[in-house]
Amino acid sequence: MIYVVLGVILILIVVIAAKGIKIVRPFEKGLVERLGQFKREAESGIHFIIPFIERMTKVDLRERVIDVPPQEVITKDNVVVTVDAVIYYEVSDAFKVVYNVRNFEVAAIKLAQTNLRNVIGELELDQTLTSREKINAKLREVLDDATDKWGVRVTRVEIKKIDPPSDIMEAMSKQMKAERMKRAAILEAEGYKQSQILKAEGDRNATILKAEGEAEAVRKVADAQKYKLIAEAEGEAQAIMNVFNAIHKGNPTADLIAIKYLEALRQIADGKATKIFLPFEASSVLSSIGAIAEVLKQNTEQEKE
Repeated sequence: MIYVVLGVILILIVVIAAKGIKIVRPFEKGLVERLGQFKREAESGIHFIIPFIERMTKVDLRERVIDVPPQEVITKDNVVVTVDAVIYYEVSDAFKVVYNVRNFEVAAIKLAQTNLRNVIGELELDQTLTSREKINAKLREVLDDATDKWGVRVTRVEIKKIDPPSDIMEAMSKQMKAERMKRAAILEAEGYKQSQILKAEGDRNATILKAEGEAEAVRKVADAQKYKLIAEAEGEAQAIMNVFNAIHKGNPTADLIAIKYLEALRQIADGKATKIFLPFEASSVLSSIGAIAEVLKQNTEQEKE
């Protein structure tokens, strides 16, 4: 009988001792209460509490997500849209999340729904559909400020979908189709305009190049003609210089010069010319020619006698 009682007592001691051992995991934080009064916080590791007197509540510190149920929201231009969102949060203060709010997830969902109505109610439908990042940022800021006293930090808020009514979707589809056709027509016109501009520029450049080529050809022909005339003039000048030098080197008499003048005059007069112009310097030569004629006349008279 004594052994049975001792065994029961031993079992009770083991059970009580096991109930007093608490293990806090790395992503948790423990809150210890003694007789209904907060006593201390317990970090990760093994801890001992007094059974039936102390109680430990564990709080998960990992980031978690809350799915906000879809709800209908009215935009600024009186269009009803269905909005669905998710909230990502993590506990920053285990004490506040346990003692300052009874059910944080329910409170966060209600708070998100209310602020969704406020934020989207300030935007028109087009802005609502194209400003998701703006809505996400504003919701996160509002929720983070509101949940700070609950010991929770809202890391981000994401709008999963925004569904307008079917008739609005159909009208938007037609509008988008018309907009795409408009852009296509504009792009086609711009392409045609650009092609015409490029074609005109090509024709202009071709005309300019052709004109420049013709001008270059004319310049080269003129240069060649000029070179030819210069070369001929230089040749004639050289020939005249050679004749002049040869005549002076031979030291000709006035009679010989007169005879050469006569030959030249005969060549000049050969034809239909009725007048001959002689240079002023030819007067001395003419006097010599007269003298020769006089001598020839005297010789002829002597022969006759």
